Amino acid sequence: MGAQFKRHGIHTAQILLTHDDLSDRKRYLNGRSTLRALLDFGVVPIVNENDTVVTDEIRFGDNDTLGALVTNVVEADGLIILTDQLGLFDKDPRKHSDASLITERFAGDRELDAMAGGSAGVLGRGGMQTKLRAARLAARSGAFTVIAGGRIEGVLSRLRQGDVVGTLLLPEQGRIAARKQWLASHLQTRGRLTLDDGAVKVLRQGGRSLLPVGVQGVVGQFRRGEMVSCVGRDGNEVARGLVNYDADEARAIAGRSSNSIADILGYISDEEMIHRDNMVII
Repeated sequence: MGAQFKRHGIHTAQILLTHDDLSDRKRYLNGRSTLRALLDFGVVPIVNENDTVVTDEIRFGDNDTLGALVTNVVEADGLIILTDQLGLFDKDPRKHSDASLITERFAGDRELDAMAGGSAGVLGRGGMQTKLRAARLAARSGAFTVIAGGRIEGVLSRLRQGDVVGTLLLPEQGRIAARKQWLASHLQTRGRLTLDDGAVKVLRQGGRSLLPVGVQGVVGQFRRGEMVSCVGRDGNEVARGLVNYDADEARAIAGRSSNSIADILGYISDEEMIHRDNMVII
């Protein structure tokens, strides 16, 4: 596969994932950072399940599910699933000549369950049921899903151009709104960051990320990727979000500029203490 990309001057990298890579928060964030770095460098990640170390009990089970989870990890706008069918039909087209292609629905539409039925495509383990389940999983982070025929000539180019190809399954809300709602639903926080007045103003009025320089104090023991509360000097909660550094690291860089993070810690994970996409204002 890599050779085919090479003909077009495109670099690729193989990424092997296991269930633990996406269930453990720190490994999840490390995986996300790796995938994003590859994309920033123009490298196309080829993602597959690491079959050499998984067992049946912790197996993803199918590439549709894996694709949806990767969609969530990289916070992609959409997921494209190519299969041996033209899309999702209102009934099995191999058994019913009057079957009609579903061109657009919301992923959460329960009428789709009966339409997906138990049809198993030649190119996938679970057929349309797993593809519908993957679309709903992708929709949790606000991503759309297209299910289309892999044998359609120029299918990816046509989708990019906005042509109506296959079945488009839409999320109920946009990516940012879905993520903010998920963050707001977290009741338990692992620590607290006290912010100076300038940082409070920036978060409330500017919709900006929280930088280390605006943090005056760090309370609690938390790991990278866990939920922390952000409070002003008066103790009132301003925001909460997923922190990019462990507690001890956060203490070390609190009040310092982002340019000094590498000198203090010996490495830099992110310039922000909390990225705006991983934060909700209270």
